[in-house]
Amino acid sequence: MTNCVVYHPTVFLGRPEPPNFPAVNRRWPILLLQSGDKLFGLSSKEAAVLQFLPKAASASVSGSGAEYSVECFSHVSEQLLGEKLKKKSQRIAGVDQDELVEPAVLADPDSCFCEFKGVQIHHKVCDAESVAQNTLQDGTSSQFSYQTKKLGLPMILLHGFGASAYSWSWVMKQLAQVTGSKVLAFDRPAFGLTSRVDYPNNSSPGVEHINPYSMIFSVLATLNFIDFLAAKKAILVGHSAGALVAADTYFTAPERVAALVLVAPAIIAPRSSRKAVNEKESGRNDVFQGDRSDTNIRENPMTRLSRMLLKLSGYVMQAILNLVKGMVDMFSSIYKKALSAFLRSALGVMLVRMVIDKFGIAAIRNSWYDSNQITDHVLHGYTKPLRVKSWDRALVEFTAAMLTDSVPQSKPLSKRLHEISCPVLIITGDSDRLVPSWNAERLSRAIPGSCLEVVKNCGHLPQEEKSEEFVSIVENFLQRSFGGLEVQLLQAAS
Repeated sequence: MTNCVVYHPTVFLGRPEPPNFPAVNRRWPILLLQSGDKLFGLSSKEAAVLQFLPKAASASVSGSGAEYSVECFSHVSEQLLGEKLKKKSQRIAGVDQDELVEPAVLADPDSCFCEFKGVQIHHKVCDAESVAQNTLQDGTSSQFSYQTKKLGLPMILLHGFGASAYSWSWVMKQLAQVTGSKVLAFDRPAFGLTSRVDYPNNSSPGVEHINPYSMIFSVLATLNFIDFLAAKKAILVGHSAGALVAADTYFTAPERVAALVLVAPAIIAPRSSRKAVNEKESGRNDVFQGDRSDTNIRENPMTRLSRMLLKLSGYVMQAILNLVKGMVDMFSSIYKKALSAFLRSALGVMLVRMVIDKFGIAAIRNSWYDSNQITDHVLHGYTKPLRVKSWDRALVEFTAAMLTDSVPQSKPLSKRLHEISCPVLIITGDSDRLVPSWNAERLSRAIPGSCLEVVKNCGHLPQEEKSEEFVSIVENFLQRSFGGLEVQLLQAAS
């Protein structure tokens, strides 16, 4: 076969000569594309495209009795080269990682940004009045009664891990009409379109900064948005890990929280305390029996000495247990610090990218009872934040903060649930694969006076998959909890 060579300003198309290129088992690419100092070999299938090029009408080169156009050669060579380069571009969960942008570039028309402690927090607000006006202008009527429209309490929506304010887009307008006030959803740091802060590299030395990826930062941001809405208190709605933020916000400032709505809450519920009560009662009986036995043997010196030695050995054992516990805590702290350092390394960032790429889309599909309802629009809404600069390092910092973070409190959250005194609604899907519904049932038993609602044929996202039923459940709950509030206010005024 006669060699066919075409010259182009950026592309060289031809057949390599054996003396100039290293051979591998003497199998040569039929054609070679060159761009700058990079060479791309074409397979026989790719080169076969050249057989279908039209014959040239003008400047041409001949080879094996066929005539091919220079322009067609150039076009096909550039197209094939582009395909080769595309294969080399990196994609995470279907999102191109070659051109990451600032969050503001990806903002929606109704997106807002505000600065809080050096972080640009992305949020969205729905106002009941504007929603009502738009409904009248559109000529549409709502199917909900909205009996609580004069309640006047704002609502703050807290998304879960890997989500954003987008996950509330199905219900924000309806909830604004239900409350008769403003409904606000914001993206926690590391998620959505909130800015990714390079922590702790950007921290000023000698100045104490709050880790923007910590729980306490999310709690303070929530309280800040209650002030932003010019309200004394608000209804907090937390989904999955957002329920943790809602509960911690309550324990930080209970006077600012009017009610809690916990949706598929990722809060580890305590087991039944019946066993602990029985043990406590049996221990109390043992004490009484011990007192009676003490009175009977008080005059026996050998028994008294044995009892003193027994108490002494108990103190020694307690000291040993405290020492062991301290060593365990020390090793646990060292382990957490080592794991955090690993996560912040280049290998840790690469691992996070691999996990998101491998399981990101699968997690979204597993969150729904019927994954066939998931549209491309839904997938785009969840994967859009992967186009934000430094999304991977921010996710690493968030994960590291979860390992080392601790909200200042006397007891773990699971042991303080019985202290919640505000109205509480717990919503769960009967087919939740991520946070099982039985955990929500335990949680409702641990929180006195709480209300549990189980949505049939629903997964981890009731506010998306069953949005109409979700809004109806919230409306009924608010009506039961605050239905007489307006009457009370009128009586107090008179």
